[in-house]
Amino acid sequence: MGISSTGIGSGLNVENIITKLVALETQPLTSLQLKATIIQTKISDYSQIKSLVSTLTDTASKLSLDSGWNTVAVSSSNSAAVSATVTGIASATSFSVGVSQLAKAQSSVSDAVTAGAAVGSAGTLTLQLGTWGPARANATGSLFTPGSAASVNVTVAASDTLAQIAAKINDAGSGVVATVLTDASGDRLMLRSASTGEAQGFRVQANDTGDGNNTNDSGLSALAFDLDLDPGNTAAPTVAAYGMGANTYQAGQNAKATINGIAVTSANNSFKDVVAGLTITASAVTTSDAELITTNDKAALTKNIQAFVDAYNAVNKYLADATSYDDATKKSGDLQGDSTAIGLRNSLRSLLGTGVVGGSYKRLSDVGLSVARDGSVTVDATKLGTALDNPANVKILFAQKNTDASTNGIARKVKTFADGLLAFSGGLNNKADSLAAETKRNMANQDKVTARAAAVEKRLRTTYTALDTKMAGLTALSTYITDQVAAWNNNK
Repeated sequence: MGISSTGIGSGLNVENIITKLVALETQPLTSLQLKATIIQTKISDYSQIKSLVSTLTDTASKLSLDSGWNTVAVSSSNSAAVSATVTGIASATSFSVGVSQLAKAQSSVSDAVTAGAAVGSAGTLTLQLGTWGPARANATGSLFTPGSAASVNVTVAASDTLAQIAAKINDAGSGVVATVLTDASGDRLMLRSASTGEAQGFRVQANDTGDGNNTNDSGLSALAFDLDLDPGNTAAPTVAAYGMGANTYQAGQNAKATINGIAVTSANNSFKDVVAGLTITASAVTTSDAELITTNDKAALTKNIQAFVDAYNAVNKYLADATSYDDATKKSGDLQGDSTAIGLRNSLRSLLGTGVVGGSYKRLSDVGLSVARDGSVTVDATKLGTALDNPANVKILFAQKNTDASTNGIARKVKTFADGLLAFSGGLNNKADSLAAETKRNMANQDKVTARAAAVEKRLRTTYTALDTKMAGLTALSTYITDQVAAWNNNK
């Protein structure tokens, strides 16, 4: 900043004068900045209100949907072997489950080769998923029915080790997982279906170009697995088992169980929707049936209702505090007098006070939910627990849906109202847009005041600089005349 000499010529305290005049021009900034702070506080308040209303919507949604009332608890007399989880609309019931077989994936292991050594012959392994069975008439083989997935070819070089072949099989995405096992005898190739079940069995056929023989136990053919040895001869195959097919293996199998004596199967150990709304999981074979019992879960229903009450109370309290005025302290809430906040609180309170048509319970107070004078809701746990002995009637109070929306359940009404508030063109977003526009206008007004004050300061400095120049000239003339008169007098 340059050195200012304004006032030297006139002898006036020009800087002080300009500072005070400019301060008068910027005085409106104080009120505008205070208003900006108030607007930002309101924006923060409405952001919090929006979050609280969103939580209220979520809790009301649980009480508005059938799934929110389909809360059942499942117990098993042998949970180590049989368990169940609720995955849909389930009813209170009981049934017995016996498990005779668990699902398994097909797996096989090759003979050992020298650790790290190459297979020694080139060719192609063809992997195909499908189902083995039935067994041949003479029990020397089994028929193979390919699945819907296309077969996959894996090209093997004569220099490839088992580890390299395993990597190629895994990269091929055939549905067969390859692993190398190393023991005292050397390396072995282990193959396993990626999924359990009879239909996830696999066949591996070798096209061994290295030794020209695809049905022996040397080279690439040692890694084959095929029980359908002579497809053209269903009675007595003429080709002996070779490769992995000649070794002990685990066949793919489905899980088998009985539910109240009815046989059921599954490709994995989960039986989904065999009993409506439940997924039964088998973990072990049973020697006696396990008893599964499903009962209405009053604890879960109580938790959902309490969550709804807590969410409503949180919104009500925040709005009450924000719109309040304390006579004793003479302090008001951030939204005191705000019609949107006041209207929102009154509307929510009104919704909780409405009744429903149909069912045994007409109002919230009938099931132990009481609305106090301040709008808060309290829960009589004993009365609510008694009502939930028959959850269907309580469900009507909260979730009923009618053609006339005014007669809908309480939670459904609250959800509809809250969804409207949170909608793109809803009340809360409109309020946020209004406050954002008000902020923009406030900042524009602040910029105008600042610009006007800068213009006034510039004009004042120009004016006083001209005055200083004029006064300096007059002072110099006055001094000259005074000096001349003095000289004349001295000469005389």
